[in-house]
Amino acid sequence: MQCPRCHHNDTRVVDSRPTAEGQAIRRRRECEKCGFRFTTFERVEVAPLLVIKKDGTREEFSREKILRGIIRSAEKRPVTMQQMNTVVDKVESKVRALGENEISSQLIGEYVMNELADVDEIAYIRFASVYRQFKDMSVFLDEMKEMVERDKRSDKR
Repeated sequence: MQCPRCHHNDTRVVDSRPTAEGQAIRRRRECEKCGFRFTTFERVEVAPLLVIKKDGTREEFSREKILRGIIRSAEKRPVTMQQMNTVVDKVESKVRALGENEISSQLIGEYVMNELADVDEIAYIRFASVYRQFKDMSVFLDEMKEMVERDKRSDKR
């Protein structure tokens, strides 16, 4: 693995462990030349998955794009990077488990919202407001009422 700082080709693995969801291996590496430490992730490579967007165009599935949306939604919230990556891992697992070559962006958005709702309600509302394109406060209020009802149902369990 090439060092991202000095581009030297000799690095050694300092620590290696599976991610929380077991979908990847996280490795801490150290450059033999400059001593810089960095993290890499090893994941299974699978066939490309295409996402069908709202306008009908297709683009390749991107974990990074989902993560960017979650990061924006969780800005200034007590949500750790590990929690955000776990949401992405769960969403990707659900998407891949379908076994399809194509999936709608709407379904991916629903998966993200379901996972985010369990992590942080404010991040969920922020994500939902962009994803569902809330047009006015009444739609926003309806979504909040739905969250309150969900909380009540989970409290009864």
